Amino acid sequence: MKKIDIYEELKQNAYPGRGIVIGKSADGKSAVTAYFIMGRSVNSRNRVFVEDGDGIRTQAFDPSKLEDPHLIIYAPVRVLGNKTIVTNGDQTDTIYELMNQQLTFEQALRTREFEDDAPNYTPRISGIMKVDNGEFSYAMSILKSANGNPDSCQRFTYSYKNSLAGEGHFIHTYMGDGNPLPSFEGEPKLVEIPNDIEEFTKGLWTSLNEENKVSLFVRFIDIETGEVKSKIVNKNN
Repeated sequence: MKKIDIYEELKQNAYPGRGIVIGKSADGKSAVTAYFIMGRSVNSRNRVFVEDGDGIRTQAFDPSKLEDPHLIIYAPVRVLGNKTIVTNGDQTDTIYELMNQQLTFEQALRTREFEDDAPNYTPRISGIMKVDNGEFSYAMSILKSANGNPDSCQRFTYSYKNSLAGEGHFIHTYMGDGNPLPSFEGEPKLVEIPNDIEEFTKGLWTSLNEENKVSLFVRFIDIETGEVKSKIVNKNN
């Protein structure tokens, strides 16, 4: 698979929707993840990321404008021991709760399907990172309709062990703008990951469509020490 420049990839897509990146920094020292949200409606754009314990959650920027919290208010990032869960919906809680009962990432997601937002049937995208005793592995998942037909749920899981320095994978909800919105196709894209959290955060944020971008979260975890660095950028301040 050809490695792509994620900044260029984002610049060429006005509406990738929500996206997850997971990989290893170029120096091989950090496990890296990023999660962004975008919006076309007033309700979707009226959001910010806020810290919530070891993770984050979305909340309304202006509570008086919140119309429907369904599908837009959730915890995108939660931490369970040495595992960091990153998703685009409330399946974060499903993964957290069922893995805490000794089920696997894949088993937890078998209890869920794509979002009930006809006619888009937005895919549920999820990732999990495990940093343990100097080792780092991760997996990504997408639950999607059968080319827009909600009668069938298609489930794909991708696992990455001993990931290479400077490489990661990027998965997002939509191929681009449209009505209905076209679901992501194919396997997660191979992308380059830099060393610096400030550089990565700035590069991602400036590459996202100015009109549609809402919030961005980036986290670097030192693979040897477990030290965590995080950045949040919100369009609404």
